Amino acid sequence: MNIQIYGKSKCFDTKKAERYFKERRVSYQFIDLPLHSMGKRELETIKNAVGGIDQLVDGKSKDEAALLFQYLASDDEKAEKLLENPRIFRTPIVRNGRKATVGYCPEVWKSWE
Repeated sequence: MNIQIYGKSKCFDTKKAERYFKERRVSYQFIDLPLHSMGKRELETIKNAVGGIDQLVDGKSKDEAALLFQYLASDDEKAEKLLENPRIFRTPIVRNGRKATVGYCPEVWKSWE
């Protein structure tokens, strides 16, 4: 397995995801989204794996960019907004090759083992 966890250092679910993989002695790479955003190709791969770009946005975010996100018409505009404002990603985003999940999903990760 080649696990990558995209998250925020202060996110409770991101910490739970890290703990899940540590307890199972699965090595992973942590990417702090506010510091190191993902690239367009990574976003495209993850978007396809999770069922669309709207799955990647934190609906609870009070960030102005997140509030305006719902009014953008095309997926390309939405992708640009996400890449410009990585704080509005819903986290954790856990990626294993072409597979990915958004949020805390141990039932899915168990099938990857």
